Amino acid sequence: MEGKANDALVRMVANALGLSRSAVCLHQGDRSRTKRLEITGMDEAGVRARLTAL
Repeated sequence: MEGKANDALVRMVANALGLSRSAVCLHQGDRSRTKRLEITGMDEAGVRARLTAL
């Protein structure tokens, strides 16, 4: 179950940012409620702007 939830999170974030699923990966927290994602192809300001616009 944990793996499915993590995959869903990565897909949701990639979709929200307009990136491919391969551009978003779970960097830390695969068994924790607190997650750290690594996002390639977009800088921090771009990520913040897109997520704020949601």
